[in-house]
Amino acid sequence: MRAAQTENMLALAQSRTPDDRERLLNGLVELCTAAQNGSGHLPVHTRRVVEGLFITLVKQAEHEIRENVAEKLAEATWAPSALINILALDEIEIAEPIIAYSPVLGEEDLLQIMVQATLDHQVAIARRPRLTSGVVDAILETGDPAVMAALASNDTADISQTALNAMVEHARRIVAMRSPLARHPRLSSEMAVRLHTWVGESLKTAIVARFRLDPVMLEKAMADATRTAAGFAPSPPVEAERDDMDRGLVEKLKSAGELRSGYLLRALREGRLNLFLHTLASLGGFELAILRRCIDSDRPELLALACAGVSIDRVAFPTILALVREWNQQKPGGGADGLNRAMGAFGPFDPETARAAFNQAAN
Repeated sequence: MRAAQTENMLALAQSRTPDDRERLLNGLVELCTAAQNGSGHLPVHTRRVVEGLFITLVKQAEHEIRENVAEKLAEATWAPSALINILALDEIEIAEPIIAYSPVLGEEDLLQIMVQATLDHQVAIARRPRLTSGVVDAILETGDPAVMAALASNDTADISQTALNAMVEHARRIVAMRSPLARHPRLSSEMAVRLHTWVGESLKTAIVARFRLDPVMLEKAMADATRTAAGFAPSPPVEAERDDMDRGLVEKLKSAGELRSGYLLRALREGRLNLFLHTLASLGGFELAILRRCIDSDRPELLALACAGVSIDRVAFPTILALVREWNQQKPGGGADGLNRAMGAFGPFDPETARAAFNQAAN
């Protein structure tokens, strides 16, 4: 880039007029075209100028201009990393083509976007072609239904057999995952048998036809599913794997400063009692084993003290207790009287006092 051209584009970046914005966009397009027709790399000085121009532009420019720039740079191999990451964290209409196609975004960039951006950004990441195994594992740790459904439809993602096995297990509660998983090219016969137990009739027919399933295997799978529905615990290997995933997710959210008390109710609404316990333990500094004993007891007031200790509002607790009981065989017990006792735990005292009271009463 010549010095005069550089100065001209820098001057345009400081202007607020629509015409100058359009001229600046044209200048960026020319740089893109020159790089693609040449070596595919910009000189260091030029790259710094382009990055500086865009940073200025993104602070001042209209949504439409930022969206156009994102579309132009989505597949550019030479685009500066800082520029691409700024675009990837913009509004989803701007970020989507960058997340989907930019070769500049590496695994660490995508993991950071998952932590910092919105659910829509996470869905876009799950749909990204040729997604790496590290990002796949991070998506599995979140367990969000929308993101998981998008991943299930991504046939090009690097999904290991272990990860795919976990996805089949998630399909038990996430209906939107079942159809794409039934068609997934890496689905094994053993996984298909398990998936068969909780899909609708049309998918059952498709699975049987695709894998030519053994009726004896199907009967055994149905018996296992019936035992689980009747309240029997899942097999230890699956339970241990889920526990590690939930613990890892909570640790990741906490290290990123994203772990909030509102995540407790979200986990319960998704049927993830174990994730709820890990979150509560982390937020309150409680022992996980003690929390497990408390929700299996007849003293819901202990759970109430723990919730008060992480600043859960009094009005939210009846919903939390009902959901915990729903996913834990109606425990903690105590019935309506237990709920009345539990509501007394939200007395006129601060969370620190509630945490101290929990630790004393639960031990």
